[in-house]
Amino acid sequence: MRYAAITLVCLLISSLFYPASGQANPKVSANNAILIEQSSGRVLFERQAHEQQPIASITKIMTAIIAIESGELNESVTISNRAVNTIGSSIYLEEGEKMKLKDLVYGLMLRSGNDAAVAISEHVGGSLEGFVHLMNKKAQWLGMTNTSFDNPHGLDSDNHYSTAYDMAVLMRYALDNDTFREITKTRRYKSEKRAYSWKNKHKLLTGMYEHTNGGKTGFTRIAGRTLVSSALKGDMELVAVTLDGPDDWRDHIGMFDWGFDNYDMTTIDQKGETIYQMTDSGNKVTGYLHRDITLPLQKNEQKEIRSKSFILQDNTSAAEDVIGKTIYFVDAVPVTETPIYSKRHESAFLNDIVSVYQSITGFDPNG
Repeated sequence: MRYAAITLVCLLISSLFYPASGQANPKVSANNAILIEQSSGRVLFERQAHEQQPIASITKIMTAIIAIESGELNESVTISNRAVNTIGSSIYLEEGEKMKLKDLVYGLMLRSGNDAAVAISEHVGGSLEGFVHLMNKKAQWLGMTNTSFDNPHGLDSDNHYSTAYDMAVLMRYALDNDTFREITKTRRYKSEKRAYSWKNKHKLLTGMYEHTNGGKTGFTRIAGRTLVSSALKGDMELVAVTLDGPDDWRDHIGMFDWGFDNYDMTTIDQKGETIYQMTDSGNKVTGYLHRDITLPLQKNEQKEIRSKSFILQDNTSAAEDVIGKTIYFVDAVPVTETPIYSKRHESAFLNDIVSVYQSITGFDPNG
């Protein structure tokens, strides 16, 4: 659809634009690396982040999120001969054994079981090949444009690769799922089918870095060491990815410390009603943001944010009441965007009513 550019009337954006000076970048050993902020997706640091590389077992993030979203976690999975005979890391499944899909996902993420990956794929996808099709469809939907999956575990294949950026996109998406969050942050897990518990292989999570709250390790001879991590400190959550990183634990600690030290979460636009003025016709359009827009910013960037808004020329029939979008820029680089709605979000509207009531009466209904 065609959009018309508009000027934001309630502008909390500065009219001047200065390039950000920034701080010295973190030092990393990895050939490919990226650090992003989870809620906005803003890239804070990158090195050859769009270069296609083998990714090893961080593949299993995609396997896990598809299994979780299948809604079948409580179903029993019968382990096949193909799963049992998968080479590489294992949770030592036995042919004909039955185990809940949920337990297999824990074994997949904590112990990097390749046998678990195949068992999951056969149950959820009907076959390993069918599951791989789902993986590639999901990657396409997420915008992972430099990714190709050939298996659910990450063993080396010419048709199995991704990028640091694409894997950060995947981890950011997966962290929006509460069940995935619970699994990826787990240090130990015991299946009812085992007499012993599984300990998570991710050393940052199990003691090396206190702010770590998730991630996945990987290694093959061809891919080298691959690592995805997430860390939460205060109100900022960061996602780091390294590919072919010989000193990846320190790489991630260094990137996280650098991100937390140099950026603060800053609200640059607030939910609620805004009047937009069409630049071509001069007409005014009322739109609503359903959430505050918050970005990680360096101090020198906080007065340098710009935005540009676009309204559908025919916004009377816009799907889901979305009539346009606003794109926010830092140093002329787009960093995030938000939809503009034709209607106020119901919960936001009710909150506004409560706020007005409290300001008039001084009464707090929550006691």
